[in-house]
Amino acid sequence: MAGVVALGFLIALEFAARRYGLPGPITNQVREVIFAPKSGGLLYASMALMMVVLTWRQRLVATGAAIGIDIAFLVIRWAFDIRTTGGHPFGNGALWVILGCAVIAVTHRTGRERVLLLKGVGLALLLMAGRKTGDTWLLITSKTRPVVLDPYVAIADQALGSPSWLVGRIVTATGPLGFNFLDFVYGQLPVAAVVVALYQLRGVAAEGRFPGHHLVRTFLVIGLLGPAFYMIYPVVGPLFAYGTGTEHWAAVSLWAEDMPPSVQWAAADLWPHTPPPITTPHSMPFDEITPRNCMPSLHTAWATAIFIHSRKGPRVLRHAGTFWLVATLAATLGFGYHYGADLLAGVVFVLTIEAALRAFDRGWDRSGVQLAAYGATVFVALLLSYRFLPVEMARHPWVSGPLLLLATASVVYGYVRTTALWEPGAAPARHPKPQPELI
Repeated sequence: MAGVVALGFLIALEFAARRYGLPGPITNQVREVIFAPKSGGLLYASMALMMVVLTWRQRLVATGAAIGIDIAFLVIRWAFDIRTTGGHPFGNGALWVILGCAVIAVTHRTGRERVLLLKGVGLALLLMAGRKTGDTWLLITSKTRPVVLDPYVAIADQALGSPSWLVGRIVTATGPLGFNFLDFVYGQLPVAAVVVALYQLRGVAAEGRFPGHHLVRTFLVIGLLGPAFYMIYPVVGPLFAYGTGTEHWAAVSLWAEDMPPSVQWAAADLWPHTPPPITTPHSMPFDEITPRNCMPSLHTAWATAIFIHSRKGPRVLRHAGTFWLVATLAATLGFGYHYGADLLAGVVFVLTIEAALRAFDRGWDRSGVQLAAYGATVFVALLLSYRFLPVEMARHPWVSGPLLLLATASVVYGYVRTTALWEPGAAPARHPKPQPELI
């Protein structure tokens, strides 16, 4: 049923993208069987997830086959002088191995072995489809939402002290070193997720089944539900609405994206030096290229999910999860991609999803339903306050700012407290019964 729903969703996005003259997620994924993939690292990460269902010998064979196929593609492209502009020169081999395992599962496996291998293939394909779906969603938001609500969020954000402006000045002051370090961490978020997921799924091959709840499931639900709010609450971020766009980082970036200038659409050139004045906000038109992908901050949601799921890992994994969360928050604010208000909404959003998924596994018990409902209520309240109370929030920051933080903290506390009660308690130590003394 889940596969049918996912396929229907992909087909709907494919038609929606075609309506605007753009290739959809299915077309983009099929192209990568032959053409240079947009993200070779993601394809290899997807293959790594699939290999959790394989034995170590099968993993070595699959990895060798993927590398061999990529080398063959490199030789062919070199021989015919085929350039990989806009893509990576590797990754096709990983996709071929994933598809090959699907064929092997259907033709050479039976029973539980076939089901397990198909689940591994499906997990890899879902991860790739999630990326392609997200790209298509972003294109659709830029085409269908001609006006954005940045002035509302920017004014409301002053209740929190306009953190994007503060962190933006800090990152700008660090120059190329600070920017590119954070940019690397920011861009490799899916790789960090795969590392945590591989740890969680390390016993799948031996046990012959997947655990009930793991990080990949949370990631996919975030990517499925999050973009819907981009359509409801279109925001482009302070770098674009109040700055010069990607041109601000062009001089220091090693991997600058080739995006048309957007400064002519900005309300003013204020970021990151001067927060906008407190005036009555109104929606503003923006170009049909820049994604409306700010509210809520899904990068914050994904980084928070990594942090949560790394808590039960070894010390190095826990430290890595903490580092990725802190660095991602610094990048989202410092690059001007998000307002502080976006980050609070992202944290509440992911905790609500985590609560709902875990409550589903528990059969929707009362504590799980209450936690999910409370998180959803706080999330909606945040969005409504940003939209309808921004001026009041900005004029009374010492009241509204703590209230926003307390509302977010209450969801965090509720999640930690409730999920702690769900953990199996340690069995009480058994004490030997006193024996009668021999006389």
